Amino acid sequence: MTVHGVGQSEGEAAEEGGVQWLLQPRGTARVRGPQHFRHSVQNGIRLSDYEDVLGENAAELNRIFPDGVARLWGATPPKQANNDKAKALRGRRVGDEVLFYAEKSFIARATVQGIFQNRALARKVWGENDDEATWEHIVALGDVVEFRSDALPLLAELGTPTKLWSLMLVSASERLRLLDRVEIPSGRQPEAVTSPIARAPRLGRRELLRALRTLRTSTQPQGPSRHKPLALLWAIGRIAAKEDRLAPWEIFEREVGPLLGEFGRSGSQVTPHYPFARLRSSGVWEVEGVADGVDAAPGTLREAGAKAGFVAEAARLLRGPRIRAEAINLLYATYFGDVDRARLLARAGLGGYLSASGDTGEEGADGGSVGPVNRRPTSGSRPERDQELVRRVKNLHAAICQVCSEPLEVLAGYHSEAAHIQGIGAPHDGPDRLANLLCLCPNHHAQFDRLAIYIDVDWTVKRTRDGKALFDLRRHPQHAIGEEYVEYHRLLAQQGL
Repeated sequence: MTVHGVGQSEGEAAEEGGVQWLLQPRGTARVRGPQHFRHSVQNGIRLSDYEDVLGENAAELNRIFPDGVARLWGATPPKQANNDKAKALRGRRVGDEVLFYAEKSFIARATVQGIFQNRALARKVWGENDDEATWEHIVALGDVVEFRSDALPLLAELGTPTKLWSLMLVSASERLRLLDRVEIPSGRQPEAVTSPIARAPRLGRRELLRALRTLRTSTQPQGPSRHKPLALLWAIGRIAAKEDRLAPWEIFEREVGPLLGEFGRSGSQVTPHYPFARLRSSGVWEVEGVADGVDAAPGTLREAGAKAGFVAEAARLLRGPRIRAEAINLLYATYFGDVDRARLLARAGLGGYLSASGDTGEEGADGGSVGPVNRRPTSGSRPERDQELVRRVKNLHAAICQVCSEPLEVLAGYHSEAAHIQGIGAPHDGPDRLANLLCLCPNHHAQFDRLAIYIDVDWTVKRTRDGKALFDLRRHPQHAIGEEYVEYHRLLAQQGL
């Protein structure tokens, strides 16, 4: 019986590289998968019924499950030393997130609380399969939540577009990149929940966007107050910068206050404590430290050490580049139609959405500073491009622009540039792959990056300001362009229309 990292916290796992995904097929009826899932995950097993086989794992299991009911899942030993299953068993960590898969859907999520190997316990809990093997590589599970979400978009990104055949580990960086490919509920549940598996209230893309579109705002002679939507744009900027979703009142006051003064309605008072507390009514915002209904004056918030920001589920959705771009577009179109978009986004910390590459330069669009007034400095790095992909896309198109088809002759031959469709840097977080690249001339690269042109659904290249068709995008049979990346770029280009 071997113990691996039992008792390590989720925070410790994150410090070692971040939370990973463990994609776990539940199995079919033929191999007793649903029965096993119901027995040891949905219902849980009573540790007192298995005392004779717990062995050296007894103390840790009783610590993890103080109520005596353990939720466990296991895997049989891999048949090859370096297949996906073997890599997953070696690389999984306490704090990782398990996604259970069945019938082309994810059906439940859970957090790994402990990892150990115990053949005797596995045999008593689940028996043996037809090969006389048992599911001895065991994980102890917490925060189990059942849901149902289409798994195919995520699996397609991972190269398994039709079915998940085996246990698979997705790295922490890949998990962050792919969070928007599947809707997963949060696992943290109130302690008062006593049902075998908590059923999380659904907050998906539609619910989030509806909440942003229907904010309850006070009415002023000049129009609806902009305090709440300004605070939300600022909070989305924090998500895009990978900062904590909950901001202390002192930071909120210091950074949101100037935004209210600059972009709020003429004559309206600068009262950052108003959106800080009252955004609760949106259903996507929470406040820590001050109960709902309590006078949320600045002094009260300061004394309470209050924090506020998006609820965990909304923050998870907004970490996905596409949903984040949709939310920014919606807020601007709904509440800021007469405000200069470039200046607003730059000041809210969202200047990266003014270009497809995410590059804001050193100054905002108007020459002013990027980000909110007095925003704390952040550090980061730009992803390194795969130069082999750059050479490949240029060679496939003979260094001729896919937009205008005009060769740009230089002394050494022809010059072209490889352009990412969905930028690979923050905040767009696109992948560095051939399907996300175009071969462009410098002029059309600059226009494409600065969103002056976009590719429509029929593969025509159109001018953004008036929708006029300019060219048919030239394509190559060996260069399959990802439609999802084109759609993302089109979303950025049309956000100000």
